[in-house]
Amino acid sequence: MIAISESASEKIREMMASEETPDLFLRIGVKEGGCSGFSYGMGFDDERHDNDKEITVQGLKVVVDEDSLRYLNGLEIDFKESTMGGGFTILNPNATATCGCGSSFRTATDAGKPAPEQC
Repeated sequence: MIAISESASEKIREMMASEETPDLFLRIGVKEGGCSGFSYGMGFDDERHDNDKEITVQGLKVVVDEDSLRYLNGLEIDFKESTMGGGFTILNPNATATCGCGSSFRTATDAGKPAPEQC
């Protein structure tokens, strides 16, 4: 369903360890907006909702809401270091178009609601 590379899972664990809230998990989701129609959301959370699905990836608890699941099946998350710093990268096989900043996308069947001013 969702793949997280070893380097990304290490970085996520490192970031979680610096938080003071116990029982955190990684929440991944999609919302309408962004240059291409949908934008990704990824962050830590400690509250579950009725429409959440929990999976374990690389030993991490990952929670995705049911509405986002159809856009995230096959998603790959990686973390890359460079001389300019580091950052997470997302490869989504469902995306047929993405914007230049890489944080928004659309699929073959759903364009979402683009917001060009967000790029």
